[in-house]
Amino acid sequence: MATTVTSPTLVLLDSSEKISQGAEAKIYRAQLHSSPIHADRKEPSEKTETILLKHRFHKQYRHPTLDTSLTKSRVAGEARALIKCIRSGVNVPGIRMVDATEGVLGIEWIDGKSVRFLLGGGAEGEEEAEDDDSDVEDEMMPEDDPLEEYGVTHDSIMSMIGTEIAKMHQADIIHGDLTTSNMMLRHPSSPKGLQLVLIDFGLAYTSTLVEDKAVDLYVLERAFASTHPQSEPLFAGVLKAYEKKMGKEWSSISRRLDDVRLRGRKRSMVG
Repeated sequence: MATTVTSPTLVLLDSSEKISQGAEAKIYRAQLHSSPIHADRKEPSEKTETILLKHRFHKQYRHPTLDTSLTKSRVAGEARALIKCIRSGVNVPGIRMVDATEGVLGIEWIDGKSVRFLLGGGAEGEEEAEDDDSDVEDEMMPEDDPLEEYGVTHDSIMSMIGTEIAKMHQADIIHGDLTTSNMMLRHPSSPKGLQLVLIDFGLAYTSTLVEDKAVDLYVLERAFASTHPQSEPLFAGVLKAYEKKMGKEWSSISRRLDDVRLRGRKRSMVG
């Protein structure tokens, strides 16, 4: 009788805590164990790290062969985008494991809060809460000022956002879903200190086109407008920092952003 071998990745998923679920993936908080053998002793020394698992589960409505192919491609694509960002100095979560066959990507757990939360944008949706510890957020009282805890101002956060997006675009990575929910601020007490981190590269791709970079910025601008009241001055701060980091490249992106805005307004008028 044949023996069924369970994938180590699936065993890890079974022992993990599911924290959210979206249309494309389930998000888990897991403990990753490693047991390196030390040269001076025979027994292993086990180390444990908290990581985030993103599991692209199988879609019943898709043909199995197509579903497997798409899942592998998307997991590998997200991992490649993260690796390219890391090599280019963009602040993104580190990769801890990749199992494209099972549709699982394991990344560094970010000890911090989403920018959406810090700017008072309200609670996260299920699809947007990937790297947030929402239970902690819910416990905070309305009068608490999270910006004071992190020692930052609105202007400094906007500057960090603009700088990180510029670094990402200089590496020719297009995020595809820039929102304040997909940005984390590491807590100042964390090992890496205060740092803005871009997350959720599930829709990311590589492009050198000015149009794609302008659209990426426009998506964020619309997200600010819909999530954060009176956000025009905030987004202006993002663009100021982005312009400073991009240098000469900003001129062409700025003109194209104006074109994209115009097209967006026309679509809104037509309905």
